[in-house]
Amino acid sequence: MIAAIWPSYNNLPNSIPTSSGVTTKQFVSFLLFWLLSLPALWFPIYKVRHLFTVKAYFSPACAIAFFGWAIARAHGLGPIIDQSNQAHGSALAWAFVKSIMSCIANFAALVINNPDFTRYARDPKDALWPQLITIPVGFAVTSFIGIIVSSSSSVIFGQTVWNPLTLLGMFLQDASSAERFGIFVIAAGFALAQLGTNIAANSVSAGTNLTALLPRFCTIRRGGYLCAAIGLAMCPWTLVESSSKFTLYLSAYSGFLSAIAGVMASDYYLGFFWHGYAAYICGILINIVGFAGAIGVDVPMGAKYIYNINYFSGFIVSGAVYWILAWAVPIPGASHTWNEVPYEPHHMSEAEEKKVEDV
Repeated sequence: MIAAIWPSYNNLPNSIPTSSGVTTKQFVSFLLFWLLSLPALWFPIYKVRHLFTVKAYFSPACAIAFFGWAIARAHGLGPIIDQSNQAHGSALAWAFVKSIMSCIANFAALVINNPDFTRYARDPKDALWPQLITIPVGFAVTSFIGIIVSSSSSVIFGQTVWNPLTLLGMFLQDASSAERFGIFVIAAGFALAQLGTNIAANSVSAGTNLTALLPRFCTIRRGGYLCAAIGLAMCPWTLVESSSKFTLYLSAYSGFLSAIAGVMASDYYLGFFWHGYAAYICGILINIVGFAGAIGVDVPMGAKYIYNINYFSGFIVSGAVYWILAWAVPIPGASHTWNEVPYEPHHMSEAEEKKVEDV
């Protein structure tokens, strides 16, 4: 966005060592975005929904515009989809599987953080149907746009650029003022989308969990700011230094979250006890050897195959272990039959809604 307004920003001298994985320009850009994101963490969850309403219209429009622009610069879809395949046979099959796992990893946090938002729904179906439709369709469309846009870089610039923001920056080469304005708008759409992701998948969930863990000392707002501070301290730019590092991070991240999701799904039907901790550890252990192989350690090929489907393996193992432990060592007080209390929807009156907003 800055370079679209002031092209000389691209010439900012770099004074940071190469080993850090970031340049001065990239760090300044990240720090500015981080600082501008902090005010959004101040507002209560029910007020942040207005930000997501704007994001729901603006960011997809920008993504579609970028998609169309990339196709136009590549002179149509033909040159993009006619590129030769780089994998064949079993390598192609496993590449397909790993790509699916990467897509699942993209919303793995949403799977376990979802209750932080759905609990504000007036009726269960208000949360069920929108997600049942928008999550599969939305992620499929987003992935398709990303694949086409990234593939177009090979046609336009003769090199494969995996990061759409990097590709968007390359569009600034010899760009007219109108094109720079278009790049600014598209970049703003990416920034808004990232801000929404930071709030939904990181800040709110961290704040909610810390509030439950330390209710005397922490609120959702404080937890969100603590999460932001940790996010800066962990040097996140190293995760997107290359496509291999990014996919490795996603797969490892997914492996840990899948074990949590498996325990949650099993616990929903069985109840809570020490079994959850044991099941979580088992869900991680099934993938840990394959993870070592992913970072260069020599491990059996079978472990690598299991790690290639890490979300499913972690989810199934943790959920199954929890169920077996609950069956072998019954949870005290847990019922042997399903006895969830039927939900009776209650629609708040305008006066009740006003009281909630005033809290």
